[in-house]
Amino acid sequence: MASDDRWLERLRLELAWFTGQPLLRSRGAGAILRFGAVRPRRSGSFQPLRENEITPQFLGRALRALRRWKYDFLGMDEVCRRAVTLPEKRRFVALTFDGAGKDLISFAYPVLAHHGVPFTLYVPTAFPDGVGEAWWLGLEQVIARASRISLMMGDREQRFTVAGNAEKQALFSFLESWLRSLPPADLSAAINDLCTRYRIDLASISREASMNWEDLAKLAADPLVTIGSATVNYPVLANMKDAAALREMTMGKAVAEAAFHREIRHLAFPFGDRSSFRRAHVLMAEEAGFVSAVSTIPGIVDAEGRTNLRALPRISWDGRGRSLRMMRVLVSGIAFAPVKPTGGVMN
Repeated sequence: MASDDRWLERLRLELAWFTGQPLLRSRGAGAILRFGAVRPRRSGSFQPLRENEITPQFLGRALRALRRWKYDFLGMDEVCRRAVTLPEKRRFVALTFDGAGKDLISFAYPVLAHHGVPFTLYVPTAFPDGVGEAWWLGLEQVIARASRISLMMGDREQRFTVAGNAEKQALFSFLESWLRSLPPADLSAAINDLCTRYRIDLASISREASMNWEDLAKLAADPLVTIGSATVNYPVLANMKDAAALREMTMGKAVAEAAFHREIRHLAFPFGDRSSFRRAHVLMAEEAGFVSAVSTIPGIVDAEGRTNLRALPRISWDGRGRSLRMMRVLVSGIAFAPVKPTGGVMN
């Protein structure tokens, strides 16, 4: 069913491009794009995280296309300015990357630097410290290596047999959703128990996948790079008590400011979908001193203060869709309903 939904959505966007609507009916001031991992295409049929990946070649094509379409490339400070002022003639696009993945400095940054475009990186500070848990990578490794999997879910041990790729994909989706529903301490206990059972070194995987502070210092030295915060541990804020969620925001900001010797003005809500944060967290972002906070709720940014700066929408680029026509439709804004006030998009 999910595959059918993606196919229908892709067809709708492709048809919108062929009608010429993106050229004639663009609306909003601009769009914030969110890219996941950037790395060469991998072989292998079991790739549950592929939807979060694009290749360096596609990134380069996208940048050339956006420039050809006459979009202004902006950092988040300028996005915030345009979001509260009168509309300008040219629309903008802002490039953002969540996490501190090693792939960014290895594969994405050379492309971005070659094109001379600004971008924003949101850093969860536990990961360059070497103590963050990339639990989604550990889960991927367990399911990739085993055909019989058992784990504790609540107070019961559950067993699964996954013989083929389709079954592995389905189990990954099921367990990822379950893990994301847990409070951070319970999630950590569950994934560490699972990885220990199947001899997966979660700590090592997490460290190898993340940039260290030296890598990040190189990026921070580039005036085209804006460093933002993605809290400390990248938790699902909606699964935490309010005091703990606020502490994640304030500590993430404080650690990043100490590391980079600059004010950290911009926040990314971890995961950022409608189930991962609430209106209370939008207010906390202001209390913590952030000028902006981005979600992964799709949409475009309006001018004249119509978009809440601490609940900014972003267009997450799905690595399975490599059509620049689709991208042009999405950044034009015609595919999205007008941005609602913050209280209308979250509980």
